[in-house]
Amino acid sequence: MLLESSLGKLVGSVRGGRVVESRLGKLVERIRATEPVPLRIRLWTGRSYELGPDPAVTLTVPTPSALRYFGSPDLMTLGEAYVEGHIDLEGRVAEAFRACERFTQAAGRGSAFAPSKRVTHTRGRDKKAIEFHYDVSNDFYRLFLDRNMVYSCAYYRAEGDSLDAAQEQKLDHILTKLQLRPGERLLDIGCGWGALIFRAAEKFGARAVGITLSNNQYEHVREQIRARGLGDRCEVRLQDYRDVPEHGGYDKISSVGMFEHVGLDHLVAYFRQIQCLLKDGGLALNHGITSVDPESRAVGMGAGDFIARYVFPHGELPHVGLALREMAAAGLEVVDVESLRRHYAQTCAEWAYRLEAHADRARAIAGEKRFRIWSLYLAGCAYGFAHNWMSIYQVLACKQGGPGMNPLPLTRAFMYPGG
Repeated sequence: MLLESSLGKLVGSVRGGRVVESRLGKLVERIRATEPVPLRIRLWTGRSYELGPDPAVTLTVPTPSALRYFGSPDLMTLGEAYVEGHIDLEGRVAEAFRACERFTQAAGRGSAFAPSKRVTHTRGRDKKAIEFHYDVSNDFYRLFLDRNMVYSCAYYRAEGDSLDAAQEQKLDHILTKLQLRPGERLLDIGCGWGALIFRAAEKFGARAVGITLSNNQYEHVREQIRARGLGDRCEVRLQDYRDVPEHGGYDKISSVGMFEHVGLDHLVAYFRQIQCLLKDGGLALNHGITSVDPESRAVGMGAGDFIARYVFPHGELPHVGLALREMAAAGLEVVDVESLRRHYAQTCAEWAYRLEAHADRARAIAGEKRFRIWSLYLAGCAYGFAHNWMSIYQVLACKQGGPGMNPLPLTRAFMYPGG
């Protein structure tokens, strides 16, 4: 009976594969005639389908069952097939993503936005999501991040800036916007591997507290505080932002690449907590990825689904308009808004290139599946930011506290010292 069942499944798989192969052949003919794509699909039989002239990449389908991913292709199904090892790739991941995006569009699966899936964000659930993303391996992140391990959008003053320079420029840009002064107390919500609090202490003379939910980041920052001799000026806590107790205890607050994890339904509570932690007239800078859809819907074509499943569980991106509204509702006066979308496209492209250049080491550290997930994710983000699928903003705000409480100069010249 077991043998008969197995044979039955095999026959069904082969028949199903033939049906999907027939559909694929018709789809390829249509795409070649109307919207050529530089992509080759090679089957286990040796047969190849070229969707356009001069294919830049080849997707290899090793078994009949893997053809199911091409029956109704989008970026989720094709991404799943790749990271789960059901198809293989020849060529650069960035080129593959471009080709698959065009394939998805040509196949009629190109809806720009997908409905947001609202998530209840609890302390436990948020901690697990952060650990899933960040507690891979510090050595893995070192392969593609800059020397200071800054895992957020860099700030390029010129096209030729190195990643190291651009990330330090971003740190200084944030702290300059915050008008951080010697002796002031800074809270960095979601401090990553600590680069911003170290910069705040060492260059700006501040006393800085960083909080994170990642055990790996916490241990790294704690060791760096000791190694740098910053024990009297820097502190790191394994702490949820909702549990920070010092109401009115901070002159300045930064949050970089963190509010994507907060959840659309929790934004006003998040900004109210920031408002409560600030002194009257204190400044806050929120740096985060946003949806380009006014309704705060997720990226479509299956890209948002892929990220939610494999990269950022429970992440939700608000439109910048929603973020500004919730900041105002929380008692924060928005004083400056800056888009860094093009900067993030360049940052992610650099990360993707560096990770692919260290592919063997990345596989040894994190495994083949994790390498595939991250190489595809970074290449996709570079493409997505470049094509305005999502954006990123720095929003500077002041805690409302009555006349004369806003400490900022009347013009924005202070943000760009030296021109």
